[in-house]
Amino acid sequence: MAVVELKSTAITNADTASQKLNSTRLQEGRMKESVGTVAAANGDSIASIYRFARIPSGARVSEVILLCDAVTSGAGDVGLYDVPTVNAGAVVDADLFGSAVSIATAITTGTNIVHESGVYGIEDVEKPLWEALGLTADPRKLYDIAMTLTAATTAAGDISLKVRYVDGN
Repeated sequence: MAVVELKSTAITNADTASQKLNSTRLQEGRMKESVGTVAAANGDSIASIYRFARIPSGARVSEVILLCDAVTSGAGDVGLYDVPTVNAGAVVDADLFGSAVSIATAITTGTNIVHESGVYGIEDVEKPLWEALGLTADPRKLYDIAMTLTAATTAAGDISLKVRYVDGN
């Protein structure tokens, strides 16, 4: 084993001779939050879509916090959709953040599911959303963060998402 000293992108940029300025997505950016709550009904079926928040494609997502009542037997993927006026609101990546996340029992203190599915991985934490999606350029558009049910609900209850991000420059 070797002793190494590694630097993040932000530190590498700051240490260059030209003192390259970092994007505010990486350093000293302002955290923003979009929140949303939906009222799930008893009997919402598999493939139902709950849209919670809208964020820009240039955002660097830090947290996706799930809170819910006990929506018995419910579960869903948490990911991205186009907004309804673009591509008829088509799915972009249904499980980018969470895969078959249970909403069957109450989550009152909030659970961060941003990396639950493994699709939005540790390697993506410095990337803007468009880059994490594998796009070659920022489409400069908005995406909806939504839950697609993978298990039907057998009780009614509220489900909320808090999406924390930095949209940088």
